[in-house]
Amino acid sequence: MTETLNPFKIAQAQFDEAADILQLDAAMREFLRVPMRELHFSIPVKMDDGSVQVFQGFRVQYNDARGPSKGGIRFHQDETIDTVRALSAWMTWKTAVADIPLGGAKGGIICDPRNLSEGELERLSRGYMRNIARQIGITQDIPAPDVNTNPKIMAWMIDEYETLMGWHEPGVITGKPLALGGSEGRTAATALGGIFTLREAAKELNVDLTKSTAAIQGFGNVGSFAHKLIIEVLGVKVVAISDQYGGIYNADGIDYDVLRAHVDKTGKVVNMEGTTPISNKNLLELDVDILVPGAIENQLTAVNADNIKASIIVELANGPTTPEADEIFNEKGIYIIPDFLCNAGGVVVSYFEMVQNGYQYYWDEALVNQRLDSKMTTAFHAVHNMAQEKGVSNRVAAYLVAVDRVVEAVSLRGWV
Repeated sequence: MTETLNPFKIAQAQFDEAADILQLDAAMREFLRVPMRELHFSIPVKMDDGSVQVFQGFRVQYNDARGPSKGGIRFHQDETIDTVRALSAWMTWKTAVADIPLGGAKGGIICDPRNLSEGELERLSRGYMRNIARQIGITQDIPAPDVNTNPKIMAWMIDEYETLMGWHEPGVITGKPLALGGSEGRTAATALGGIFTLREAAKELNVDLTKSTAAIQGFGNVGSFAHKLIIEVLGVKVVAISDQYGGIYNADGIDYDVLRAHVDKTGKVVNMEGTTPISNKNLLELDVDILVPGAIENQLTAVNADNIKASIIVELANGPTTPEADEIFNEKGIYIIPDFLCNAGGVVVSYFEMVQNGYQYYWDEALVNQRLDSKMTTAFHAVHNMAQEKGVSNRVAAYLVAVDRVVEAVSLRGWV
């Protein structure tokens, strides 16, 4: 039987396993398996050559029982509604497992931003906001940057929103530039939150991280900060790293500052002096202690799971591991820090950004990171302890913690 790689079907299968253990009734299960609402729309954009190109956009608000929906916006040529649905579901569980008063949402546009000029990108970003403006707000749904979006794009979007509405509302979007109400520490937060969970996992497993090696897939915002912080905070040696163009390997370790300068100059990690080329496939299968999938979904599958040698997998990407691969890893005794726990640092600091916007007083980076550490450490141990108590994997335990919290909110509201 061919393994399904549809991310939403994977998200539903993961939810179903937790629902069985929690013994949810049929109505609650049916309600939580699908999004509460979806927006599908077309965005006409005047291109620089005078032509008009029409892009397809989405916004999915999965569940808001615990608070306003929260989730990023992705610009990607392979974006699909099922990917957005899956990510909105994972955001729902992510905010719940982190125990912040928000729900889950996600958005996206089918486009390749590499093929757009800055002017075209701005017109596309503003067009997206015009389509969702009436359905978002600090009491409804709060977008943020995600794959191929950034603070500059968020600045265009919040300006468009405030122009349409006629008032300032800085908390409607997070991941903004600092000058427009962004938070210190937000850019590194996803990676740093994952680093905190890895630190706690190492304590539980009695692993000396200063004697450990790691391979990181991805050198975007998350992967690059993971490279920097796993060395600076934990003392781990990074021996391999990759991006969409390929990877590099050095058994003696890859210096972050040297690689950062190389990427800033060339736009790619490949061909860095002192390293040898390695494919993404081979990177995942390296004999390292820690594997960090920090790029996109469906990277660890039934095809390569038997070849994975790492003893700890730190899922900084969303949905990098399929259910079939999960089963193999559990049988092999690989310790997984599941995605919607591991990468929750981004949404935690986005929540902090909303709080700071709300009372117009801003924290320094040290305080942001201190409060992030507290949230991530508490969330990690809630999941780890649940896994030990129930005799289940960390992923199932994370679902048990998160789904139970959402079920409680849905029940208290009398929805189901």
